[in-house]
Parts: sequence; C-alpha cells; structure tokens
Amino acid sequence: MIELRRGDWRLGLRPEIGGAIASLSRGGVDILRPMPEASTQVLDAACFPLTPYANRIAGGSFVFEGRRIALPVLPAFAPHALHGDGWLSAWMVEARDETSLTLAHRHAPDQWPWAYEARQVFDLTGEGLKVTLSMTNLSAGPMPAGLGLHPYFPVSDKTRLRLDAAQVWGGGEDEVPTTLLEASAVQDWSWGPRVAEAPFVDNCYVGGGAVVLAEPGRTTTVTASDNAGWRHVYVPGADFCCIEPVTHRPDAAHAPGGEASGWTVLPPGGTMSMRMEVSVRG
Repeated sequence: MIELRRGDWRLGLRPEIGGAIASLSRGGVDILRPMPEASTQVLDAACFPLTPYANRIAGGSFVFEGRRIALPVLPAFAPHALHGDGWLSAWMVEARDETSLTLAHRHAPDQWPWAYEARQVFDLTGEGLKVTLSMTNLSAGPMPAGLGLHPYFPVSDKTRLRLDAAQVWGGGEDEVPTTLLEASAVQDWSWGPRVAEAPFVDNCYVGGGAVVLAEPGRTTTVTASDNAGWRHVYVPGADFCCIEPVTHRPDAAHAPGGEASGWTVLPPGGTMSMRMEVSVRG
C-alpha cells in the first residue's frame, strides 16, 4: 500500500486493486471506511473510480451510432453491466510526492470497443482530500463516456446525512430506475435524518450540491465539480453509506434523445474530467 501524509491526514492507496483508496483518516479517525489490509477485493475498498461509465447499464448492452455494444456482466450484478472496467483493473503510478499521487489506467478495446486512458490525481490538502478523475478517448471515432467516484463513509447510530436534492431516480425493476420522482418518494435527505433510521436506499439524486455527514463534534462534507451533478446514495442498513458523485444518471446509455442525462460523447482525442473533495471540520 502507498501512503500519503499531510499534517494529521493519512491517505492509503492500492493502485493494483482498481486504483482504489484503501483508507483516509485524520488524527487517527477514519473518514472513509478502511479496507482490510489482507483484502484483495475492490468492493472492500474505501473508494474506487468509475470509468468509462457509472452505475448500471440495463441488460448489459446499448446501441451507439447504430452499433450494438454487448458489455461484460458480473454474476453478482446480472443481468446488468456495472461501473465499467476501471475499478476491475490495475492502475500504474505516474507521479508521486509526499502529499499527492497520480495513477493511470489504459484500456485496450475489448467488449468496450474503444481505447481510452484514465487518470486519477489525489491531493491531500489542509482540509481533506481532492480527487480529480479524467478520461481521454484514444480511439479513431467518437466514444460514449461517463465518470464517477464511489466512496464509502463509516456511519454510527448518530450519523446524520443532509443532501438538498428535490428529485431522485426511482421506479423500474432489477435496480435500474426509470422515473424521475420527488425525493420524498424514496428518502428526503434535506432535513438531515439519521442514516440508521433511513430505509434501504440505492438511488441517484439530481443535483443538490454538497452532501454533509454530521456526527457529534464533526462534519464531513462531500462536494464535486459542476459536471458531476448527480449523487448516487447507497444506504444498505450497514455501518457505512456511499455518496457517489457521477457525471450522468443511471442507465444514461438508454436515455431518450434530447434528455439532459449527462451521457457524454468524446471525440477522438477528447478528454472529460470531474472532481470530488472530502473535507472535515470539528
């Protein structure tokens, strides 16, 4: 594991396991859920990148410019494709100093038939962590694209979550939402309810800006770049929750024409990027 340090902050990274964050702490207190040292499973990580798309693509296939793209489907998430391939790949260290690190992942065409290169830049600041995730289309033709980050936050019975989003994607079957609903139809986080008292949530909220996790004496704030205008919230009734800033809504590959779904088309050589910041007060 690679460790970065700045003041009381410590950041652990596992490039060989999905370019994942293994730990983030301040003064010995875990800000992200720590990955067990012996684990080699990316789903045990503290955070991992989502490239070249985020969340599920229904049925594991979609049509792009008249061509049907059939994607690999993991048995645990069948029949849908999930999160692309970046989180399942080893990343390489490009640059490093005491407080920052750059990782790169280069994808050769396979079932995702476009070549691309992705980078993560991790920076420890005085207030916390900044992660910049980017992706460049290396193919000769246009490539559909999306990005996201998937952090896990520890929660206690006192943790409150506040997210000022009025709408959420819901409905549908097999965990693929089809309908834009009022937030209250799933869970309204705008008033800061206790996470432990919330129902099961695995839904994508539209907008809302910063997300705040409040504990007695400490608040953790998650912000993202403007293009990451969706927050996928996962509350499974465990000792963690996920707050995932993403650049498109779930199953955006099947969004009807004209919808502002966030699904992006990168021209050859084109690059997109997003940013997430995690800061702590108290």
